Amino acid sequence: MDNFPIFINLKEKSVLVVGAGDIALRKIVLLIKAGKNITVIAKSACLELKQLIVEHSLIFHQRAFRDDDITNYDLIIAATNDQKLNARISKIARHHKILVNVVDQPKLCTFTMGSIVERDALVIAISSAGKAPVLVRLLREKIETLIPSYYSFAVQYAGRIRLDIQSKFKSLKKRRLFWESFFDNESVLKKIQLVKKPSPSNLKDIIHHVTKYKTGEVYLVGAGPGERDLLTLRALHLMQKCDVCIYDNLVSKEILELVRRDADKIYAGKKRDQHTIEQHKINELLIKYAKEGKTVLRLKGGDPFIFGRGGEEIESLLKNKINFQVVPGITAANGISAYAGIPLTHRDYAQSCLFLTGHLKDGTLVFDWPKLIAKKQTLVIYMGLLSLPDFVNKLIEHGMSKIMPVAVIESGTLITQKVVCGELKNISKKVQTARIKSPALIIIGEVVRLRSKLNWFA
Repeated sequence: MDNFPIFINLKEKSVLVVGAGDIALRKIVLLIKAGKNITVIAKSACLELKQLIVEHSLIFHQRAFRDDDITNYDLIIAATNDQKLNARISKIARHHKILVNVVDQPKLCTFTMGSIVERDALVIAISSAGKAPVLVRLLREKIETLIPSYYSFAVQYAGRIRLDIQSKFKSLKKRRLFWESFFDNESVLKKIQLVKKPSPSNLKDIIHHVTKYKTGEVYLVGAGPGERDLLTLRALHLMQKCDVCIYDNLVSKEILELVRRDADKIYAGKKRDQHTIEQHKINELLIKYAKEGKTVLRLKGGDPFIFGRGGEEIESLLKNKINFQVVPGITAANGISAYAGIPLTHRDYAQSCLFLTGHLKDGTLVFDWPKLIAKKQTLVIYMGLLSLPDFVNKLIEHGMSKIMPVAVIESGTLITQKVVCGELKNISKKVQTARIKSPALIIIGEVVRLRSKLNWFA
């Protein structure tokens, strides 16, 4: 360990910041959150800093730094663009045994601030002792995605009721169990956002909800079109909380790796010619595990409500009075078309877009075909690879031009993405020649012509 991590209470401490550039401004914004006695010395200040000085009653000396400025401060930050001046400030501060930080010059520092993840009083600081700042930034970004914003309220509320909980639960073990359940109970943590000041009645209600028998819950989560970076933060958070994960064929291995490691994983993939688990069996599994008091993650490719049978599963959960949440995902149409360089709408090419499925319940294609032939309209077909020849024949039969552009995208958004473009008259043959396999998305419309200009993901 190169540096010892420590947190300082600045409420009664005085801080000096020398400099007023962008870096100094960022430091001052953070310092204001922790303390009020802040002095800034700089020859000039931007409008944003001037506003902070007025709003928070900061002391501002608009002039050059002088050696005798360092007197009774508890902490000093040198953030000028003059390296010699920064070194002089560091030397004087160390002579007076005052903690000093020189931005981006760790050898001149007696303390560093690290990269901070903040949820009000909950603060996480990450440091590499100045050796790998880019890695520190990447780690902070990852941690940011794992910590919900409502933890800010949770920390404040926990601080307010701490003495009440000590009085209610005399045993240290019982208090520990209460707090573990409190911070793990998402519905309670969300509820306290509405509680401005704890009262005996709402505290009693919170204790009841935390200590009562754990009831199960189902998360219907959209995993997006394939690429793990396209997951929503909410999806990632719930994936880390589940006891059981029931996932589909379209969920990639990379995304599945992000699910809580000790969760039970059940494959319920469905393909046109292969049903691993029938839908009613999946519904029964969701109900079974939830009634056992477990949190169940129903992980689906794309979005649960766009050809994802989320509606059917929710109906079953409602009948059995099972708590559930729905997390929308980037649907295949949005994600894959973007990665293929094909906008679904465009002022010159398409003002409407229809989503269709080539995988109907009874295996037949029954549509109002004339409505699909409208001008300046894009058709997006999910799960339509096997039925592509039937779609082509029906569309041509009802009047669509044989030279209408078509794109078929395999493994969209992934590094293995493959795109085949053609026209209605030849797309089936091109797909066969290219050996396109499922999962694949089909886009039909004039917007496909834009791929040659807008293709960015290769």
